[in-house]
Amino acid sequence: MIHLIGAVAIPYPSWLNPADNTWQLTAATFVGLMSLPGLAVLYASLVPKKWAVNVLAMMFVGFSLVLVEWFLWGYKLGFGSTSLGGGVNIIHGAVTQTQNAGTTGTFQHFFENFIGKPGTSMNSFQELGQAASAANTAIPFHFPSATLFYFQFVFAAITPLLFLGSVLGRIKFLAWVLLVPLWSTFVYCVDAFMLWGGGYFAQEGALDFSGGYVIHMSAGVSGFVAAWVIGPRLLRDRRHALPNNLVMAAVGAGILWLGWNGFNGGDPYYAGADAAAAVINTNLATAVGVLVWMLMDAWFTKERKPTFLGGVNGMICGLVGITPCAGWVNGWGAMAVGAICCVVVWVAWNYLSKVPPFSKVDDALGVVYTHGIAGLFGGLLLGIFADPNMVETGCGRLSGAGQVLNSAASPLGSQAQYLSSSAHCSPFGVQGLLYTGSAHQLWEQFRAAVWVICWSAVVTFILMWLIKLVLRGAKYKDEVLEVGDLGIHGEEAFPDEEFATRTGGAFALAGVGEGHERNPEPTSSDEGS
Repeated sequence: MIHLIGAVAIPYPSWLNPADNTWQLTAATFVGLMSLPGLAVLYASLVPKKWAVNVLAMMFVGFSLVLVEWFLWGYKLGFGSTSLGGGVNIIHGAVTQTQNAGTTGTFQHFFENFIGKPGTSMNSFQELGQAASAANTAIPFHFPSATLFYFQFVFAAITPLLFLGSVLGRIKFLAWVLLVPLWSTFVYCVDAFMLWGGGYFAQEGALDFSGGYVIHMSAGVSGFVAAWVIGPRLLRDRRHALPNNLVMAAVGAGILWLGWNGFNGGDPYYAGADAAAAVINTNLATAVGVLVWMLMDAWFTKERKPTFLGGVNGMICGLVGITPCAGWVNGWGAMAVGAICCVVVWVAWNYLSKVPPFSKVDDALGVVYTHGIAGLFGGLLLGIFADPNMVETGCGRLSGAGQVLNSAASPLGSQAQYLSSSAHCSPFGVQGLLYTGSAHQLWEQFRAAVWVICWSAVVTFILMWLIKLVLRGAKYKDEVLEVGDLGIHGEEAFPDEEFATRTGGAFALAGVGEGHERNPEPTSSDEGS
């Protein structure tokens, strides 16, 4: 037996914290489950049954397209170590930004910090090396780059899947295949870099804890614009847009709700106290959203009945509204955000939808309301309800083994130091108007919101018109829209064995011909007759 003196085999690099790495991968998996099967099942259950397979197919294809795009060039565009204009650079883990060179607020600063340099994220060093980001300048990440790649991917993937809800029931499958990677590249990656990747708005002080602006508001605006360019569904589909299965819709909605624990709980990037607070605040805001919407349905609608679909809308409003501020508000703030966002969206859903331009655009599932408006107000409310004592990262001392040491004999002393500044450390919290009297954060939130709305709308409009030109229309003809899944995919979610017409594809593989049922195997009684 050979003994190696002075060295042992270990599975962990010195910078890796197994708890942080495990939680980050778990949170990413939760977010992935929000897309598949959560959002896929929810949307497929809310549409008429003739569109269920089409929704599922576009969900799975969209998820796959973003995955490939993300690792080929998308991650580096949104979170790369260097911006295309040279304003952001990470060299050996050290970050330099042009705000430190005195150009903050200028056009030069804006374009120097606009988007990252494209590149792949797939070699061994990239996957196994320590994760780094220009947005994370206070303390280093304690997990590998592969973990950060995947965590950010699942956020990028769910965003176009959200605005599928605006255009389903008429968009061509090929148009969707073209739109997803183009939109992810030119809209999502730009917004992600500007707010999360250390770009212009991040340096100016705008904040988005987990995607109220980058994901939800952008998806709501883009879906609305795409629906406008494509045109409406069939009149009959609009008038009889009944869900095909509310029970399965409940399953999808439940996965979405609990998956959001990873959505917001993973964005502190550490398995710390703020992650737990973000999870609690997420659930508080969501519960309030469900209750407020159902009560408003029962009190203020013509039918005076609480509806399950209304509860789902309230759930989404609470989830989306708390997303930009989950770790920076306390429990009371979370409940206020959930209630306010839900009331605003309920009013918009029932009244704003009846006036132009909203009444002129067929946003099939109302994504502009539950995601666009809720994301906007959630981000603005951060500037009001952010509690400076909700600290994302605090101050303390580490032992030689990297463990946190108490600064006093009692836990209170340790907590006091964690929340207190020193000559070399300042805890990170957000200064809300309600607690400080300052509207500065609210102003920065407003500026970032205007950017995301305008950029998402303009670029989506251009992309949709280019796709229309290339495909000679982005919407199926009426005769295809009359049929739905069978005409597009040759499959249907709820086949009628007696009357369904099948067109090859999976049915041909199963031995079922067009317009015919599978011939059953003869039984002993058949042979004897």
